[in-house]
Amino acid sequence: MGKILIVYASRAHETKGIAEVIGEGVRSSGHEAIVKRTSEIKGEEDLKGYDGYAFGSPTYHGEMISSMKQLLFIAERAELKGKPGGAFGAYGWTGEAQVRIFGTMQHIYKMKMVAGPLMLKASWVEGGVAAAQEYGESIAAMI
Repeated sequence: MGKILIVYASRAHETKGIAEVIGEGVRSSGHEAIVKRTSEIKGEEDLKGYDGYAFGSPTYHGEMISSMKQLLFIAERAELKGKPGGAFGAYGWTGEAQVRIFGTMQHIYKMKMVAGPLMLKASWVEGGVAAAQEYGESIAAMI
């Protein structure tokens, strides 16, 4: 059984909801999912010891939330190379945050990423629950 860390930044709780549903998908695959806010990660030691990762932030005015940017700087020192990963988040009109997080995990950290970032308006809109659960399952399948 693997252990996947899901870390999110959220203002309106939509990205939090997506994180929780991704966790359900991980658990339905027989793995452990730990869901945390970015504020709970203080240093790279808080990121060590997991078999997979999913980082998420909503897109606000074309950017990710600043606490996710800080997390990405911390994660750069956490030795995530080769680990399974995914990026997710809520968005209104665009989805730059999810794409940037995904690219950072893939190209900077050299992680083994799922097919692409998960971009939803909210977990409860337009099949969002099923998509988020499948995303968690796809990360878990890489362990």
